[in-house]
Amino acid sequence: MADTERNWGRTVVWIVGLVVVLLLAGLVASATVPRWWAHRIGDQVDGSITQGTLLGLFYGFVFTLLPLVVIVLLLRWRTTPRTIAVAVVLGILFALPNLMTLGIVIGRGDAAHAGDRVLDVEAPAFRGGTLAGALLATGLVVFVAYLVISRGRAHAEARRARDERSAPPPS
Repeated sequence: MADTERNWGRTVVWIVGLVVVLLLAGLVASATVPRWWAHRIGDQVDGSITQGTLLGLFYGFVFTLLPLVVIVLLLRWRTTPRTIAVAVVLGILFALPNLMTLGIVIGRGDAAHAGDRVLDVEAPAFRGGTLAGALLATGLVVFVAYLVISRGRAHAEARRARDERSAPPPS
């Protein structure tokens, strides 16, 4: 019986240790990631408004559409708590480029302000393009969802009408 009992002291120490490590990692990331991401985008755009717009549209569209599709497909397949957790984690991972850009745009720290200035100079129109791409991808997902739902309703209505027509008349 002693083999199946949980050592709660050890479990609490592990959980506290994991929380501390995650908090430290978040602190380091918040001070470095916005600058790093802004420089990566700035290197790709190289000061061109056209390039910034097109690259922003690409990043916004792809990295919004991909997480939404992954989440929808996983949740249509199975809706257990584990599947929901996996869908959320995969969605966040696939949305990281947009989330890093969002962190620069709405961030209040020094790193976010530095990233904002880098994007102003080296990647003009990237943030607007990213927003437009994200809105386009979201609109596409909503439109496809509408088509799928309305198709299901039409098939159900047709099936119901077919069943009523083939049923024997009441006597």
